[in-house]
Parts: sequence; C-alpha cells; structure tokens
Amino acid sequence: MANQFEMQITKILDEQGRDQQKLLSILLDIQKASGKNYISEEAAEIVSREMGIPLVKLYDILTFYAMLETKPRGRFLIEVCNNAPCYVSKSDRIAQFLRQELGINFGQTTADGLFTLQYMPCVGACDIGPVIKIGDRVYGNLTEEKIRKILSDLTNNLEG
Repeated sequence: MANQFEMQITKILDEQGRDQQKLLSILLDIQKASGKNYISEEAAEIVSREMGIPLVKLYDILTFYAMLETKPRGRFLIEVCNNAPCYVSKSDRIAQFLRQELGINFGQTTADGLFTLQYMPCVGACDIGPVIKIGDRVYGNLTEEKIRKILSDLTNNLEG
C-alpha cells in the first residue's frame, strides 16, 4: 500500500502527464511538497520507476541543477542575491545580519528545521536590491527591520 508521500508524488506525476519534457517542473513540485525542500532517495526511486528513467540519469539531473537538492533543507529556503548590483547595494550586510539573526552560516539549517540560508545568483530584481528570495517571493529594499518582520511573519504564520 502506498504511503501518503508516494500518493502525493503520483498525483504530481499524473498532473504533469509523466512527460519527461516536464521532468524539471515535476522535480521542483515534488521538492516543494516534501516539506523540507529536497528530493529524497525514496522520491527519486518513485520518479525513476514511474517515469521509466534510470535512477543514475535522474541523479545526474538532481545534482546538476542548483535549485534541486538531495539533502533536507529548512522549510523556508532563504536565498540571498550576491550578484554585483545587490552586492553594491550592501547584500553582504544583509547576509551578515541573517547569519546573526538565525544563528547559522550559509549552507546550514536552523536547529528547528525552519530556515536554510544560501546564496543565489541574480533573480532579476536589481532595481530593488539588495534582495532575498524565500519560496516564490522576492523581498527587496531590505533593512534589518524589514528582515526581522519577514522572519517573524513566516514563523507566526506557522502558529496561526
């Protein structure tokens, strides 16, 4: 009998038509559904089996694309733009503040499993730099006060 996560994966595959041309989109949806922003070994095996893709080829894809991860991350992935325009807009200060506020370094996840911090290339929002991206949302014109509010809102929305 299939577990709930396997049923979720099957639903995503069915919605996308199990089309190998949509593999990246499928993997991103599965990663999002995981609750920990990653593709587990179990999930990879299910996709491999259900789509007829050799597991080795699937792992080539999973490890090639920076937006895909094979290790658990926080529920909220905070990506700090470190491209030149954001850097000029003091993204390094934003990065330092996030490290202090969350008590983690880049590439790490908070002990409660809520936040993972990482750098990202340009998101195309140079006019509002420095920017961070959390999920599908881009936040710009950042200050320490704005970041505290963003983190607080994310945490409070879990409780409410």
